[in-house]
Formats: sequence, C-alpha cells, structure tokens
Amino acid sequence: MSKELRVIISGGGTGGHIFPAVSIANAIKALQPNAKILFVGALGRMEMQRVPAAGYEIKGLPIRGFFRPLWKPANIGVAIDYLKSKWLAKKILQEFKPDVAVGVGGYASSAALGAANSLGIPTLIQEQNSYAGLANKNLAKKAEKICVAYEGMERFFPAGKILMTGNPVRQNLLDTTISREEAVKRQGFDPAKKTILLVGGSLGARTINESVLQHLDLVTSSSDVQFIWQTGKYYSAEIAKRLEGKDIPNLKVTDFITDMGTAYKAADLVISRAGASSISEFCLIGKPVILVPSPNVAEDHQTKNALALSTKDAAIYVKDAEAPGMLLKLAIDTVKDDAKLQSLHENVLKLALPNSAEIIAKEVIKLAE
Repeated sequence: MSKELRVIISGGGTGGHIFPAVSIANAIKALQPNAKILFVGALGRMEMQRVPAAGYEIKGLPIRGFFRPLWKPANIGVAIDYLKSKWLAKKILQEFKPDVAVGVGGYASSAALGAANSLGIPTLIQEQNSYAGLANKNLAKKAEKICVAYEGMERFFPAGKILMTGNPVRQNLLDTTISREEAVKRQGFDPAKKTILLVGGSLGARTINESVLQHLDLVTSSSDVQFIWQTGKYYSAEIAKRLEGKDIPNLKVTDFITDMGTAYKAADLVISRAGASSISEFCLIGKPVILVPSPNVAEDHQTKNALALSTKDAAIYVKDAEAPGMLLKLAIDTVKDDAKLQSLHENVLKLALPNSAEIIAKEVIKLAE
C-alpha cells in the first residue's frame, strides 16, 4: 500500500496473549517496515512492561475484570473503569487514526476494538484457544476476519469470517539452533541423562510446584533424570524457603527462564499448563509434553486445549486435582520410555501450523487496503 500503514493491536493480561500480539506486530513490520504500530493494554498488567521491552509503544486503560458473583459491590468501580476505558480507547484511536485494529483477547481488547467498531475502523481478532473467550465472542459480530488455531470454531464465530492460521509463537524458539547436548550443558547438567522441564507459565503454577515439593524424595532417588524447574516469580520466595538446607544436584530451580528456546531444547519432556500459546510452541518444535490445565480460567478453556492434543495422542493430560499425587512419577516413567517420547514427538508435530504470524499480518494489511 502506498500510504503509511497504521495498526492498533490490543489485548494482554498474560503471556499467552502478549507473545502472539508481539509476533503479529513483528510480522507486520517485516512486511511493511514503515508501519506505525500502537498497542493498547490494561494498566497494571504485564503487557505494560513486555510490550515496550519488545520495542513498541503502548497506551494503558484502567480496565479490569469483574468480580464473581457479579452483584459484589466492588463491581461498581469495575463498571466505572470500563466506561472510562471505552472513552479513553476511542480518544486514543481518534488521535492515532489506525487503518485497522487487531484484538488478541484480554480485557483491553474489548474496549479498544469496541471503539474501533464505533469509528468504522475494520477489525481482526485472533482467538488462541479451542474455546473462545467472552471478549472475542462479542467482538466477532463486527469483525471482518477471525483467525483461529483449532477446528470447530464455527461453534462460536460466523463460519464465513474464520481463517485457520494457528497461533503466532515467540520467534526465538524457532530460531534456536543450539544442539540438545550444548543446551543441557548450559543448564549445568549431563547430556547423557534425560531432562524434564517443569514450567507453570510466566507467573507460575501452584499445582505443578506442589507436585515437586511433595515428592522431593522421587527427585533425589531418580539420579538418572535431571529436572529444570521454573517456579514462577510469584512462588519463588516460598519455594526457596521450603528448599532451605536441601542439596539436590539433579534439580535446578529458577523463578523465570529468559531463554526458553534453550530450555526447551534441553528438555526431553516438558510439564506445562495448557495455555494456547504454549501448546502452539510444543506443536511447532515437536516437544513431548504432559499438560496440567489450570482450572482457574474462563470456561475451563485450558482443559479443552489439552484434550484437543491428548485425544490425538499428541500429549499426556493430567487433571489439576490429580497432579500432586501422580504427576512426578508419571513424568519420570514417561521420560525413560523412548518409544513413548518418539510417539508424542511425531503426533504433536502433525498438529503444527507454521508461519501463523506472517499469515495474520498479511490479512491485517489486506484489511487496511
């Protein structure tokens, strides 16, 4: 297109929303280097740090989620903030004058894309999960395109608007060229031994952490298996206290992993929550995984994400309530079973949808034109 492309990208709240949003922005810039991109997020949420760290400007809205049950008095303040956010979002769009607005889910996207609809700006939404979120279901009525990662999404969206693109993932995961041997050595471990990586998302996962803490005897007795444990910053102090005085050479504990590409490369098996972005990453890199869906998410969508893989023998699914009792032993047994690891690797690779960010970026540019 001849004139300068201007794009609003909105959403966030978790890494699962932010990583795809930044990947889409990067893909747009790769296709249109002069494009101007402005993010709109929720004040106090992680996008307000992660987006500027990725090199993009972001405006924050005072939007937040409603408390349950809805009749709680605190929701009066939430409703006032929502109305204020709608007004601010409209003001931001009027000043920035975007050609198109992209929503990736999360509180802010409902206000920003709602404002775009009222101003006649074309919109595209990207739904990461196999069960659509409330914001995207509402925004779909006026969206021009709806990019999805799972089959059967016409349950939630108009079939004629749906485009199967997959979920954009962090590019550095795909660009990691390091060998498994070198990746394991960088963790301070022995490449001859099997390695399990435990991650609970950017904030951590109490259930996965308790599954380790309650079975430290299994960790110490499994000297032929090594463990990389990302506890999450929220739980790191508590876990450090509970591990005081314990010397476990085959256990590496960290609150946050910056270089996830190397960590994944080192791992023969991953234990993870079932967020949509994480699942897309496992598919693209063909990583055997045990999924422990979080029960604390809207519409229990992580369980539906996990079942989309486990029913195709592309992952192992463990219920959150059952994980503390069985997860660690299951992981140790699985990582020692080369045939099972190979089967999981082959099946999860079949579900990969590559080049998602570029496909979505091209749709964004088409809408702007």
